[in-house]
Amino acid sequence: MHDADPAYTAPPVLTVTALNQQVARLLERSFPLVWIGGEISNFTRASSGHWYFTLKDDAAQVRAVMFRSRAQMAGFNPREGDRVEVRALVTLYGARGDYQINVEAIRRAGVGQLYEAFLRLKEKLAAQGLFDPERKRALPLFPRSVGIVTSPQAAALRDVLTALRRRAPHVRIVLYPAPVQGQFAADRIAEAIMTASRRAEVDVLLVCRGGGSIEDLWSFNEECVARAIDACAIPVISGVGHETDVTIADFAADVRAATPTAAAELAATPRADWLASLEADGADLRRAMERTLSDASQGLDNLGRRLLSPSARIGNQRLKLLAMASAMTHALHVPVNRHGMMLAQLRQRWSRYRPDMRALRAQLLSDQRHLNASLCSQVERRRDALHALSAQLELLNPQRTLERGYAIVRDSKGQVLRDPAQIKVRDTLTVRLANGSAEVGVAQVQSILE
Repeated sequence: MHDADPAYTAPPVLTVTALNQQVARLLERSFPLVWIGGEISNFTRASSGHWYFTLKDDAAQVRAVMFRSRAQMAGFNPREGDRVEVRALVTLYGARGDYQINVEAIRRAGVGQLYEAFLRLKEKLAAQGLFDPERKRALPLFPRSVGIVTSPQAAALRDVLTALRRRAPHVRIVLYPAPVQGQFAADRIAEAIMTASRRAEVDVLLVCRGGGSIEDLWSFNEECVARAIDACAIPVISGVGHETDVTIADFAADVRAATPTAAAELAATPRADWLASLEADGADLRRAMERTLSDASQGLDNLGRRLLSPSARIGNQRLKLLAMASAMTHALHVPVNRHGMMLAQLRQRWSRYRPDMRALRAQLLSDQRHLNASLCSQVERRRDALHALSAQLELLNPQRTLERGYAIVRDSKGQVLRDPAQIKVRDTLTVRLANGSAEVGVAQVQSILE
């Protein structure tokens, strides 16, 4: 039994707040920002500007919140029943313990021939295992050379070069030029990727271009590009379009970056890599603060919905005040009148039974004089008795006996001597006289009987 084991330590007890915080951190670390598609229901726009809604499909649903700073950049106002895709962080609303998603971006679900072709190719390649996580290769921690597949005229190339020059100026850069838009662009991109793979002169390969419409990015949705990325012997980072753009190349690549600049940052480890742990701690702290702020904001919205109109509250309080004032007036007058009558009756009875204070006061003065006389007589008698006892005590005082010429003799142990037989020759005795004492030696002992 644990009670008999002195080494047993009771497990720690968590508060509900600490438990929810740990669960929220676990969710946020386990599920990075992901795209989720579904249908909007129970959409509410709070007075604070935050959006609250439920994202559902045929079999399940999840609560979602999009805060005002993000909602202002949505570009459209969702309505009940809209099919959308959201980029969100999986988290927990600590105040209620509810699992929810915090939406960072929202867009309408794609329709049309291009999007359908995108979905068909994605399903086909996924079924063939091109997107399996087991096929993904880890990026080199300290690459010595970086290859870039993009157009020499693309703005994305300047962004990538700037980022690499800032983060890792020592890294060698090799450009594999290819058009990123237009007819036969996909074939040229696939050819550039295979060229980089054959030469094997770089440690990591970036496939990138800037943002645009789905038509502008379609070259990166072609099957030949996906298969070239899959067959490449070098780890591939896809940095196509803006943060919200997703292409087939992103799924086929070993790592997907939100933008070309982000791809460059993933490709080259900065010299200050030893600060990564500190940055991770900062990210945890930022997420905790955002979660705290989001929870507080949601709590404020909940409290705001429960508030009554000030004018209605004042009206209700005014009615209650009038009713209480009327009840107080009635409750005050009735007892006052009743107690006034009772007081008048008591005064009449008191006047009949009031004692004669003058006679009682005279009697009290007489008793006081007799008491004082009796006390004085007793004190005088006791003083005379005390004087007599004091005189007797004085007669018995040993000091008076010593003053008449007597002495008290003690041996070396302080015992009082009464018999010469207790004294021996050469003993030292202490003799107490009236005004002091003396020590004497015994030269001879003589009894009176002798």
